[in-house]
Amino acid sequence: MHEYSDVEVIPLDGPQSKDRKETKNTLSIKKNSEKSYSILVKGDSSNVPTISVDESVEHLRSGSSGIIISLPKQKHLSYLVKFSSSEDALNFNKVLGLIKSGKDLDDNGNSQFNERTEDASAEQYFQFYGYLSQQQNMMQDYIRTSTYQRAILDNSVDFAGKVVLDVGAGSGILSFFAAQAGARKVYAVEASTMAEHAKILIENNHLSNRIQIVPGKIEEIELPEMVDVIISEPMGYMLYNERMLESYIHAKKFLKPNGKMFPTTGDLYVTPFTDEALFMEQVGKANFWYQQSFYGVDLTTLRDAAIDEYFKQPIVDNFDVRICLAKPIKYTVDFLKAAEEDLYEMNIPVSFEMTTTAVVHGLAFWFDVSFDGTSSQVWLSTAPTQPLTHWYQVRCLFVKPLTVNQGQTISGHTILKANRKQSYDVEMRLEIEGTNISVENILDLKNPYFRYPNAPVQVPPGQFHESPTEQYWNGLPNETGAGVHPNANPYSQNCNINNNLNSSGDYDGSLLNNIASTFQPNAHRYPLPFIPPSSNHSDKSNTFSSINSQIPNGFNSFTGVTNANLISQQSNKKT
Repeated sequence: MHEYSDVEVIPLDGPQSKDRKETKNTLSIKKNSEKSYSILVKGDSSNVPTISVDESVEHLRSGSSGIIISLPKQKHLSYLVKFSSSEDALNFNKVLGLIKSGKDLDDNGNSQFNERTEDASAEQYFQFYGYLSQQQNMMQDYIRTSTYQRAILDNSVDFAGKVVLDVGAGSGILSFFAAQAGARKVYAVEASTMAEHAKILIENNHLSNRIQIVPGKIEEIELPEMVDVIISEPMGYMLYNERMLESYIHAKKFLKPNGKMFPTTGDLYVTPFTDEALFMEQVGKANFWYQQSFYGVDLTTLRDAAIDEYFKQPIVDNFDVRICLAKPIKYTVDFLKAAEEDLYEMNIPVSFEMTTTAVVHGLAFWFDVSFDGTSSQVWLSTAPTQPLTHWYQVRCLFVKPLTVNQGQTISGHTILKANRKQSYDVEMRLEIEGTNISVENILDLKNPYFRYPNAPVQVPPGQFHESPTEQYWNGLPNETGAGVHPNANPYSQNCNINNNLNSSGDYDGSLLNNIASTFQPNAHRYPLPFIPPSSNHSDKSNTFSSINSQIPNGFNSFTGVTNANLISQQSNKKT
């Protein structure tokens, strides 16, 4: 049933009283027959009877939030319906259009998803996730997939014998995890053609009696029963891209009281960063349009437009945490408590005290999500201090950098405004407090620059406080040690294969041990740069302790970490 609140319905036939008082009512639409509907107006002071509408109804917009209805079959009785918002008026007008065209409102052609999403964007979105290659890309993210399994299995008490809803199930991998944890029934909702592949996997794994594929959007499907737990992987770049979190929250209409949601909370982190190389890289691209004679054509008039376009692109890549200039601000959403409308526009106030003089090139973003189960809390992190995931991190540049002195405070905001392209416009503004110096930019999260690295992250410039050359060569042995094959390179930092030859030229077996120890199943695939112990930044060991210890992701909770020092410029302070 379509329902609208704070609505005023004014009959236009007959005399209009000048002293008429404005009344607010609830308006709902109820189906009578295949092509006939009733508009019900409920309110303490409503004197409007039920309005019957069908294919003969005529309707017209009146101002930004009004709709005029005319009923030819009822002697052209007319009503002015005034809504509290233009969005409600637009939605009601579309509903009337569907009724006039003879369409059944129950076919969900006007669902919340369709209301907030452009047709072209939705078509591209579901086509993208219908490819096995895209599902494989996500499934092969070891950190992502292992953490989900760990969170579910560690909290099997929340799943055993329970009914589970998997929102945007894709290949169904999370549904399989729920079944592994003992779920009695799993409803796997998937709107793309991947639903067909997931059904084949379920049948082949002999779980058809426990996992049921439900084709369609969560906003449009119905379930035969309420569920105990909702599971999903709804996070996009910068947490909110793709706007699937709204569908995840929408699914709570099927959740029993005191039910669980995995994930439970989402934390978006924001911090200023400095990266001259990235900034110049974007400027360099735009400078292509500075050419006065490109095959005899002057391109210079488009250079400003090129700068604007390149700097509207968020950068998706990973970086060394030492480019960050302050402790990040955290913006948290509790999915159990949040409403879909809470994600339409998110205003994040920011304030950072500078601990060093630096050039601020933009703001960096990443996110963590928690799985709050009965037995344990498990975290999945995309932080630059953690093993790399397919979400990477996101950086947003200012067109003009901001030079800030040590001890100064920069403040402002980041505003995420949802759009119908299943993404957000990112509005950033920073100002040096006590001055009139500020920078701002608006970026299109739908159109990022995927700057995926082909090599380990480089150490930011200026981090060495003694000669790196001397440091490296002085750490090597002065002469070839005993037991090393004569053909071995004595300057190899890593163990050379020849070092494992015995005097007879045969393998002594230790090479196999080296290989086994190198490729541990939980080893991180993206090592961070090595920081020499003698460096002035050697007190940063805590920053990378979770990485160096090779603890599998999903076993460590960050909630107890309070003194982690992530900022290289604060070598003698705790944040």
